[in-house]
Amino acid sequence: MPLNVFQDKDGLPRIVLTDPNGSSAEVLLYGGQIVSWKNQRKEELLFMSSKAKWKQHKAIRGGISACFARFGEVGSVEQHGMTGNRMWSLDRDPSPLPPIDNHSSVDLIFKSTGVDLKKPHSFELRLRISLSAGKLILIPRVRNTDNKPFSFAFSLCNYLSVSDISCSYDNNVADTSKIVILLFEVRIEGLETLDYFDNLVNRSRFTEQADAITFDGETDRVYLSSPNKIAIIDHEKKRTFVLQKNALPDAVVWNPWNKKAKALPDLGDDDYKMMLCVNSAAIDVPILLKPCEEWKGYQELSTVSSSYCSGQLDPRRVLYGFH
Repeated sequence: MPLNVFQDKDGLPRIVLTDPNGSSAEVLLYGGQIVSWKNQRKEELLFMSSKAKWKQHKAIRGGISACFARFGEVGSVEQHGMTGNRMWSLDRDPSPLPPIDNHSSVDLIFKSTGVDLKKPHSFELRLRISLSAGKLILIPRVRNTDNKPFSFAFSLCNYLSVSDISCSYDNNVADTSKIVILLFEVRIEGLETLDYFDNLVNRSRFTEQADAITFDGETDRVYLSSPNKIAIIDHEKKRTFVLQKNALPDAVVWNPWNKKAKALPDLGDDDYKMMLCVNSAAIDVPILLKPCEEWKGYQELSTVSSSYCSGQLDPRRVLYGFH
C-alpha cells in the first residue's frame, strides 16, 4: 500500500495509518515518533504535552518514541536517547518480517553518523509500526554496521492518556467504598513483587510490596525482569491498556507530578494529571551486538474495556495495608 507522506502545519513530514474499522495513527519522520493513536470512536489514546516543542533539534514530549543510547548513558535512554531529535527516513528496503494480515504499516530507518556519536559506532535502527483494530505494534531492530562490537540500552517510551491520576482520597470521607474507587482511578498490574531501581533515590534498589502500582506523587522507577504482559487500568475511562513485549525485559514507570511538571519547560503545569509513562525497555543488562549482528524487539499495545473490579485486589488490604 503506498504511503501518504505530507508536511504538517509545523513543517514536519507526517504519515497517517488508518484501519478499516476507524482507528488511526500518525507518525512523524522527525524522531520516528508516533504522535497520535485513536481508536474506532476517535478517542485519543496517547498523551501529548500542551507545551510540546514542535520544531527540529528538540524532542517532542508525548506519543511513543524509540530511544537508543550507548550503554552507560541510562539517563539518556530514558529521556529520548540520541534518536528522538533526529530526522528518520522511510525504509524503502526493509528487512524481511513475517507479514501481518489486515495491518496498515510503515517502516522507518535511522542511520548513525559521526555527528551523533561521541564514541563512533556505526549502526542502523529500524522501526516497523503496524496498526490494526485495537492494536498498535512496534518492532524495533538494531544492526551493528561497525567493524567492532558495541553495547546499548533501548526503550520504547509510551506516553499514555489516562484520567486524572492525581485523584486521592479524603481521610474524612465516611463512605470507604468511595475512597477505594478514588484510590484506584489509575493503576498498573503485573509489576508486583519485582525489584526496581528508584531514580528518585539515587537509583537505589527496592522490591515492590504493593499488589498494584498506584500514584500519589512523583514516580520514576525501572522495574527489572518484568513480565511480557502488563496492564494499565483506568477506572474512570473504563479502559485498560494491555502492554505486551518481547526482548525488552525492563519496564520504566514515570510521572513527574506537580512540582517536577512545573520545572519542565515542555510540559504544562497540570499535564501530569492526564499522562502516565509505562515504557518497554532494556536498561539493566546491556544488549551486546557483534559486527553485522541484529537485535529485534517487540511491543504490542491494545485496549480493552474494563471496570474497577479486576478480581486481583483486596480493597480492604489496599485501604488499610499500605500507602
